This record gives sequence, structure tokens and C-alpha cells, in this order.
Amino acid sequence: MPTRAHVLRRAAALVACALTVVTTTAGCSLLPGGGDNDATDIERNTLRIGVMPVVDVAPLRIAINEKLFDKAGLQVQLVPQTSEDEGIKQLDTTLDITWASHVTLFRKVAEGTQLQLQGEAYQAGANSMALVSTDPNYDGPAKIAKPRIAVVNDDDIGALTTRAVLDTAGVEKQGIQFREFPYDQMVTAMQSKTVDAAWMTEPFITKAQRDIGARIVSDTAIGPTKDFPMSGYAASKKFADGNPKTLALFRSVLRDAQQAAANNKLTVQDVLSSYVDVDQQTAALVSVGTFPLSLNPIRLQRVADMMDTEDVLPGRLDVQQLLPPGTTN
Repeated sequence: MPTRAHVLRRAAALVACALTVVTTTAGCSLLPGGGDNDATDIERNTLRIGVMPVVDVAPLRIAINEKLFDKAGLQVQLVPQTSEDEGIKQLDTTLDITWASHVTLFRKVAEGTQLQLQGEAYQAGANSMALVSTDPNYDGPAKIAKPRIAVVNDDDIGALTTRAVLDTAGVEKQGIQFREFPYDQMVTAMQSKTVDAAWMTEPFITKAQRDIGARIVSDTAIGPTKDFPMSGYAASKKFADGNPKTLALFRSVLRDAQQAAANNKLTVQDVLSSYVDVDQQTAALVSVGTFPLSLNPIRLQRVADMMDTEDVLPGRLDVQQLLPPGTTN
């Protein structure tokens, strides 16, 4: 019969063995930053992301500069695009993910494009999107009954938020005349009096103010569009279904990048001059909104519902169906 001392020694040995196994396992994969299981378990380690020269994508630039993707085991290439529609069109060919306004993404879904949202990029803050004019007499949103407004697309976020803000100011929606111009031609359109104002986002607002003395007629992130969800990232449904772990890792790094941008908006302003045609002095004056840390279906449904109300969509779009599995309120 084993002695009491023998039993105690045997028990101690078993406990030590168990602790060794737990410690080894934790060191390999359970402790934060331990090992590279996340990187080796993903379907692919390269991602091509379509971007445009807007404040919204500053966190991605910060992530590249600080090697956040590299540390996670992802090689990311940011690919400049000429338009949001073009970026979406290139999914599954030359792009894996693309940035676009939520309005553009939801409009494309309604037209039949199968997408899955991968992250929210930007949420409007004070004067981060606005109606800008060079006309000194256009000093309030209700001053012109039938304003001619430059927008990138007459069914984009600019047109949607302009209608909402001018309607609140008492301007009849039927009287608003939208004219389509790329951002880099809007200043010329205002100076030639082809339009009365232009809907712009930063840094184009600040650039127009500094370069030609343009003024803000109205912030378009007020009233019904206050804190409006502006843009995000999406992949094709096909790519998302085939690469769920890769995209989950992308969303994790994106969250860290968004948090870094939210914590230090000076960093956002500093990085702007590296990918937008603005100098440091102009970049330092740019109004910066909010960088959401996760996909929020309630917040995003607000965009889809406004699009439905304004007849931009043929019917109500259930945003929850566009989110990765497991995304909840």
C-alpha cells in the first residue's frame, strides 16, 4: 500500500506536469501576442484595398506607417481609385476590399451586387461634410429657393444629405438642381457660377476655403444627418465566403487603426499630406469626424432607411444581411 508521502509526491508531480502543459499551450497561442497562429491560419496573407484621397481612409494609412498589418501577418496594398463605383466594380479582379460611402455600397446592393461589409470607416462630425460656396450672397441654406449644387453623383451621400438639410431649412426638394462634378472640378464650377454651391468633404472643404476664400453655407452633418455614418469597407460576398479568417483578421487590425486615429486626431491631420494634395498647414485645419471601432447594424440601418425615405432605394434594405456572420447590435 502506498505511503501518504508517496501519494503526495505523485500528486505534486501530476500537478507540475499539468501546469507545464497549460503554460506551454498558453505561450503558443492563448496569451495575447503569443505565436503567429492567427497569421498562419488565414486563407491568404495579402489584401488589395481600394481607397480614395479622403480623410475617411487615414486610419489605413496610419496602419501602414505603423506596420500594424505586417505585425498581424497581412501584406496590404492600398490601391488608389478614381471613383467609388470603380472600386466596387474591381472587386474580385484587381481588388479584394474597397472603400466607399455607405450610400454607394447600399445602392450597389439594391442594383444586384453581392457585397459583405467589413468595417465602418468614418462618421460625420461638425463641418466634415458641408455645402461650400464662393457666392457672398449665398450665406444661408434657405437663401436660394432653387439652388444648383455640385455633387459627385446625384444619388450619392452628398445629394442625400443635402436634400435632408435643405428640406429642414425650408427649401423644396424638387427645386434643388444637382450637377455632377468630381471634387477637383467643383472649385472651377463655383468660380464660373455654373453652380451656386458644392457639397464637399474634408480636406476639400478646407482647401477651398484657403485657396479661393470659399465659405460654408451649411454643415450637412446637422439635424437629421448629425453624426451620419459616412463610409465603410466592403468585399464581394464571394470573397468573404471564401476568406472569412483573413477578413476577420483585417477587421481586427482595422479596429486598432481606427482606435489609433480616434485617440490622436493630430496624427490623422499629419498623415493627410502624404496621400492628398494638401500642405501641412491646410491639413492642420481639417475638421475630423469620428472613426467607428466596429460595424453597428443599428447605426448603418439609419443610412438605408433614409435612402428608402428619399427614394434612393427601391425598397427597404435590411443592413443586417450585409454583415459578417456573428455581427450583432
